[in-house]
Amino acid sequence: MNKPFDVVAVVGSLRRDSYTRRLVESLISLSPSSLKIEFVGLSDLSLYNQDEESNPSASWVTFRSRVKRADAVLFATPEYNRSVPGVLKNAIDIGSRPYGSSVWSGKPAAVLSCSPGAMGGFGANHHLRQSLVFLDMPTLQQPEAYISGADKLFGPDGAFVHPSTKQLFLGFLTAFEAWIRRQASPHSSSSSTGD
Repeated sequence: MNKPFDVVAVVGSLRRDSYTRRLVESLISLSPSSLKIEFVGLSDLSLYNQDEESNPSASWVTFRSRVKRADAVLFATPEYNRSVPGVLKNAIDIGSRPYGSSVWSGKPAAVLSCSPGAMGGFGANHHLRQSLVFLDMPTLQQPEAYISGADKLFGPDGAFVHPSTKQLFLGFLTAFEAWIRRQASPHSSSSSTGD
């Protein structure tokens, strides 16, 4: 049996009962055996300061090391003021430095955003994607995942209220797994035969 892809989940919320974290926990429970998704913690990361690069904190070193050995990254974010939370941007900055040694470069990524509001974190989702372009992270384009009504997704038993939500995430995970596989083994271009 093939070894599952090692995926780190970077969740842009520190709140204990975060909707975003609950959503990723549900995704983990739905994941196929070909994906092993694991949270990477952000709460211990101090604010990025280039002055500390000569002697980076243990939390920076641990974070960078964990992301570096991952096969892919799942970003999950709430929306704060039409953008990503500071804790997520800080993690991105820490992982991207020192210059020329980014742990993000070339790693396949997927983005999901959620919000109690009707737009499902659309602004944060696209703002994050702008950073991922610069970080050279090939990012899954379809299906898009803007999850609205995040405060009403789960019933008292923790299960999705609507079966269609589960189907949405099963489709998302299937597409993400195929995307990672495609990036890991890109098709070699075949030469055409003349004119």
